[in-house]
Amino acid sequence: MTVSSTQQTNQRPNVKAFFDDQSNTISYVVQDPDSNACAVIDAVMEFDYAAGRLTYDSANEIIAHIKAHQLRLDWIIETHVHADHLSGAPYIQRELGGKIGISEHVLTVQNTFGKIFNEGTEFARDGSQFDRLFKDNDTYEIGALNCSTLHTPGHTPACMVHVIGDAAFAGDTLFMPDGGSARADFPGGDAGQLYDSISRVLALPPETRLFVCHDYAPGGREIAWETTIGKQREANIHVGGNATREAFIQMRQTRDAQLSMPKLIVPSLQVNIRAGEIPKDDQGDMMLKVPVNKL
Repeated sequence: MTVSSTQQTNQRPNVKAFFDDQSNTISYVVQDPDSNACAVIDAVMEFDYAAGRLTYDSANEIIAHIKAHQLRLDWIIETHVHADHLSGAPYIQRELGGKIGISEHVLTVQNTFGKIFNEGTEFARDGSQFDRLFKDNDTYEIGALNCSTLHTPGHTPACMVHVIGDAAFAGDTLFMPDGGSARADFPGGDAGQLYDSISRVLALPPETRLFVCHDYAPGGREIAWETTIGKQREANIHVGGNATREAFIQMRQTRDAQLSMPKLIVPSLQVNIRAGEIPKDDQGDMMLKVPVNKL
C-alpha cells in the first residue's frame, strides 16, 4: 500500500515522551487517536556497568502508561542499533506483546559487530532476532495511523526515520536545532551519508512534527524533544540555512575526533544487535564481553 504525504499529515498521533537521564534518551508511546492502538519507540533498559546489574524503571514506566490508558501495543520500534543504552524492547514485549521492528540494514551492523565481539556461529546475523525488518519506503499501520519508513544511514548503517501521521521520529539522525546532528565515526558511519540522509528528512513537509531520540540540554536549557521540520531547516546549527555537504563533513569529522565513546557502548551493542536480549554463556548465564582495542 502506498501512503501519500497528504494522507499522513492529516493524521495527528498522540505522543507521550519518557526521558531516561542515564543515557539522555527519549522514548515514546505513539497512539492512534481513533483507537487504542499504540507503538513504543526506542525503549530503554537501565544498566549499572560497575555492578553488572539490569533494572527496568524506564520500561516499567512505559508499561504502566499503556496499561493505565488501556492501550494495545502493536509495534516496538528501534530507530537503529543504539550504542548508548540497552534496549527495553524484549522486556516490554514479554509484558504487552507487539512486534519488534528495525531496519533491514541491521544485518550490516550484526556482521560488523559480530566480528568485533568475536561472536560464534550461534549468533545469527540475519536479523531473525527481530519480528520485522523494514525496507526503505515501507509502510505499516498503528491502528488507523499510516506509517512509513525512511532509511537514513550515516550515524549507523541501520538508522531509520519513522513517519507516523504528521510526526517523524528521527532517532539519532537529527537532534534539536541547537544540538545539530549525531556523530558519524562509529564503524559503518559516514558523515557524507549522514548529510544526505538529513537532507532527505528535511524534505518532509515543514509542519511535520519532529521527535528526537536524545537531548543534552545545550547551554543549560531544559531537556526538549519536539520541534518541526521547518524549524530544523531554518535553525539547525549543523545543517540549517545553506550548510553545504562539504562543510558538514569537515565539521562532523573534526567534532567526532574530539568525542569520547559512549559509556555503555560495549554492553549496548552486544545486546541491541540481539533485539535487546542479553547474550548467554555455555551455562546459560547472561554474560558480556569487553573487546580490547577494537572500537
